[in-house]
Amino acid sequence: MITRPDLLVLGIRASVIGGLVGGILLFTGMNLIISGQNFGWVLLLLTAPVCTGIGWLLAKGLVKKL
Repeated sequence: MITRPDLLVLGIRASVIGGLVGGILLFTGMNLIISGQNFGWVLLLLTAPVCTGIGWLLAKGLVKKL
């Protein structure tokens, strides 16, 4: 059974790791766009799916642990 502390830790871990990775991708993508390189749009558009995937993998790991 998944307990309340497990969900709390999952939410905190997913938000912190997702925020850090998303911030790095956003920063790098915006710098590339400003410098005129179109590859920055790929990084910018992949920010949300990558952060969502991190949260999904963490949740999947929690379910396997139980």
